[in-house]
Amino acid sequence: MNLRLNQLLIAVLAGGLMGVSGVYGQTHNESAHAHEESKSAITGSEQHGSSAGHDKDEHDEEGHDEEGHDEQGSHEPHKAEDDKVGTEHAEDEGHADHGNEESEGGHSESASAVLSPEQMTLAGVEVTTLTAEPVDYQIYAPGEILSNGYTTYRVSPRVASVVMRRHVALGDHVKKNQPLVTLFSESVAQAQAEYRTALPEWRRVQQLGRKTVGEQRYISAKANFEATRATLLAYGLSNSDLESLASQQPKALGEYTLRAEIDGAVLSDDFEQGQRIEAGAPLITLADEGKLWVQAHLPADLSLTLGAGTTAEVVAGGVRIDATVSQEAHTIDPVTRTRVVRLLVDNTAHRLHPGQFAEVFFRFRTKEPVLAVPETALMRGADGDWTVYVEDHPGEFLPKEVDLGRALGPLREIKGVRPASRVVTKGSFFVASQIAKGGFDPHNH
Repeated sequence: MNLRLNQLLIAVLAGGLMGVSGVYGQTHNESAHAHEESKSAITGSEQHGSSAGHDKDEHDEEGHDEEGHDEQGSHEPHKAEDDKVGTEHAEDEGHADHGNEESEGGHSESASAVLSPEQMTLAGVEVTTLTAEPVDYQIYAPGEILSNGYTTYRVSPRVASVVMRRHVALGDHVKKNQPLVTLFSESVAQAQAEYRTALPEWRRVQQLGRKTVGEQRYISAKANFEATRATLLAYGLSNSDLESLASQQPKALGEYTLRAEIDGAVLSDDFEQGQRIEAGAPLITLADEGKLWVQAHLPADLSLTLGAGTTAEVVAGGVRIDATVSQEAHTIDPVTRTRVVRLLVDNTAHRLHPGQFAEVFFRFRTKEPVLAVPETALMRGADGDWTVYVEDHPGEFLPKEVDLGRALGPLREIKGVRPASRVVTKGSFFVASQIAKGGFDPHNH
């Protein structure tokens, strides 16, 4: 058994060695053959180099046939790419030359829109001829109607008092020295009693004379009378009240009446009869409504100087009335963060009332002629610059970049357009859309 196994193994090994030897011999023969062909080719090439030109052409054709389609396939793509690049380069050169010709000829095509009269009518396109001239414009500001603080009077007791009787009501128009409210005060009663004592003494001393009563008594009587009189005036009593005080019965002491210091309307009367009012507390507010304030609020960053006398139109409650600037605050309102401008308005007809909201339109006029268009005429161009559309020929519109100047109410000052140019002032969006549509035409490039 072992013997047979050994014999089989030897046979397998011998067969393998013979196969390897055969492969090596075949490979060696093929290499040798290739070497001989290469040698022959070199020799033939040397011989061909020494031959005539006609033999050279024949050798090239034979060599092309021998190398076959592999060599041809490797070179043809490069040739095609070179041809393509050359063609594109030639076309680019042709376009460049064409562009140069346009530049040299002074003609440059730009995007434009051509509209028929029917299109302009349907789209609401309006064209205006620009002229340089001074521009009247307005600036809007919200405001409110206030009572004139310089002609307003607040009625209040100068000493703690009790309300006895009222003589006017809210909204009444009163005249100067008209009774408003009657009060009672213990301090006033004491001052009145002192006045009733000082007055007769002073009259007696005056009748006797300085030499008779002596200098000290004369001065003392005079000083006492003047002090009591000044106290009552300080409490709010009038000269007429003091004149009638000497004849009053003692039971009336302590009562006094506050009277109107100005002609005006009763704007407030926040009290009730029998109510105790502390010194300085407001009882009645009187205001002369013939001249009212209009307080307008402008943006804090608005670079605008409003001098006294600047005119404006005030609209409140359906009433339109002229006003003039009287004052301008130099600080910013801490609540609204706005500039406060105070105007004075004539209200002799009493058509306006304090507390009303108002619209204020300040009037201005440019000192020099300017070119201005409505804000609706301005559009953003493709590069983000502001643009207007100029009518180059009837119905043909070209975009024109402009620089913006001052805001003149609904108008805007522009620079970069010549006077007498016809500019689209309404319907600019439609013109822009038509130009944008034309920009997608490949023939425009």
